[in-house]
Amino acid sequence: MQTTTCKNCKCTINKNFCPNCGQPATLRRIDKHYLIHEISEFLFANKGMIYTIKKMLINPGRSTREFIAEDRFRFVKPITFLFITSLVYSLVNYLFHITAEDFYQQSDVLEGSTITLIFDWMLIKYPGYSSIITGLFMAFWVKIFFRKSGYNFFEIFILLCFVSGIQSLFFSGVAIVQGITHWNLMQITIYISIIYLVWSIGQFFDVKKAASYIKAFFSYVLGVLALSIVITIVGTLIDEIIK
Repeated sequence: MQTTTCKNCKCTINKNFCPNCGQPATLRRIDKHYLIHEISEFLFANKGMIYTIKKMLINPGRSTREFIAEDRFRFVKPITFLFITSLVYSLVNYLFHITAEDFYQQSDVLEGSTITLIFDWMLIKYPGYSSIITGLFMAFWVKIFFRKSGYNFFEIFILLCFVSGIQSLFFSGVAIVQGITHWNLMQITIYISIIYLVWSIGQFFDVKKAASYIKAFFSYVLGVLALSIVITIVGTLIDEIIK
């Protein structure tokens, strides 16, 4: 093979790869096959997307405990997982024209208000960021209800990131079905996603105790309520300033 110079570290290369930094002597041309390979490798091979989804669907509580205490190599990192699944959700919503009205009945009083715009922003445009914000509110209440568990606030937040990622995939799948059949399935999916959330939190702390699931449910209710109050206050203040 002809000797060449590495474009990355300027080391002399006389084989297929640079002996110093490992960069290929000849870079593969970027075409559609390259992009498909990169995307599939990112989502499924290197980052363990399929493994993470499977584990979080079958046994979300135990799988999150496994990630926290035993194995962080095979799982997708929780924030990365949340943003990837949120990106999928946003893309599906864009392709199948899902709107906030598919999730809730918009009141004539709130129509066009800043509060409605904030909910639209959270549900449709930036679900990844909104999931993080919602997770922070919910993690606060989970920590209070399960304060004797030994898990800190950030470990609980990691659980909610994984759960929110799976919920995004739920909504993505339903959005595709709804877009094809024109059946409004989003409101039913909301209830399914809440059940999954409560099940995941309860399983994370103590799968055998009914109290775990009850406390998980109230953590969800109080977290959403607290967030809604904050959104209402902020939205009302903005509307008053604009007027």
